[in-house]
Amino acid sequence: MRALHVSRARTGFTILSAVLLTGFALSGCASSHPPTAPSTPTPTAAPSVTPGQPMTPAPAGGPVPSGFTATSVTFVSAQEAFVLGTAPCPNAPCTSIVRTLDRGASWRGLPAPVVPLSAPGGTGVWGIRFATPEHGFVFGDGLWETTDGGQRWASAAYAGGSILSLAAIDGQVLALTATCSVQAGCAQPGTLWRRPLAGGAWSQVTQVTASGAADPTDMIATQAGVAAVLDGHDVVVTSDGGLTITRHLSPCTTAASTPESSVAVIAPDGLALLCIGQGFTGHTVKTVYTSGDFGATWVKTGVPGTAGDGGTIAAANPRQLVIATASAASWLYYSGNGAAQWQTAVTELDGGQGWADLGFTTASDGVVIHGPAARGFVGQLLLTTDGGLTWRRVSF
Repeated sequence: MRALHVSRARTGFTILSAVLLTGFALSGCASSHPPTAPSTPTPTAAPSVTPGQPMTPAPAGGPVPSGFTATSVTFVSAQEAFVLGTAPCPNAPCTSIVRTLDRGASWRGLPAPVVPLSAPGGTGVWGIRFATPEHGFVFGDGLWETTDGGQRWASAAYAGGSILSLAAIDGQVLALTATCSVQAGCAQPGTLWRRPLAGGAWSQVTQVTASGAADPTDMIATQAGVAAVLDGHDVVVTSDGGLTITRHLSPCTTAASTPESSVAVIAPDGLALLCIGQGFTGHTVKTVYTSGDFGATWVKTGVPGTAGDGGTIAAANPRQLVIATASAASWLYYSGNGAAQWQTAVTELDGGQGWADLGFTTASDGVVIHGPAARGFVGQLLLTTDGGLTWRRVSF
């Protein structure tokens, strides 16, 4: 999905084949039978989008590299976004960044750190997050920082290991790290760190063990000034950028419903949790729970479709939620009534490339990467303006 970023998806700390759910070239952004329209959403606080206007003057940028494909996206307002990706070039690395000020109607190219893209746990970078129009980060097997809107990037100190997920919220930068290798994946537990956005030393928040199959780049879910992380069968929540945390047991503890796959912040005090149960031939039993008190109590709300292994959950508002999942194909499931009932919004017959960076910038506007380029797929950007009911592909 976050000052702002967006979204989560499939593997946990063992990151070798399907960590970021990915996707394939769209034959159309909706299933052959259009989903029904949602009921009017309950008003809610918008996700933690950085307020204010684009930096003045904004970086002029240059042409978008020919053949650019996306791997990660970050919004700092409803209109302004930065996308990390790659494009064919004569001399590797070919990592590129593009930026829009009009929600994808037009794009300009920006400089990028001189480092290759890789899948999470590899030896390159796989994520981008901006806290403000000026201040952003590119992360992965290292950390790079800009304070001038992406005109210049510098290597930044951090706690070490691979940064699987990063979020900027409430004046703090949160980073989830683990020791990773291409051969063995990422060790557990990882560690959640924080640092003031303005700079300074990193402090440990807590250790985190991935119990399920969350997309590592989005293991830190943020919205409405709140961040949430899964730690085994616990849900860890902070509303002050990691200075303090609360911890509650998740409901995904029965034999029929383990492990936790993904958590979403759906309101200033609300969470949604996707639990994964029995699997069979590219399917898993999925159950969604919601909480209105940071996870102290939970209510079972609905059962999405079984197609897809695990998944990532995100919310535009408490009534409209989306799940991204993949196995032999890739799907986006949508609920317009608070997760009680679900329908298929998008089906891609793509061999299971999946999705990344699913999330929402306002109570209706959302984004997802379809087939992250870091995994060698098509790297498309999809947007929604109706809370996830319908999606359209954006051209760079």
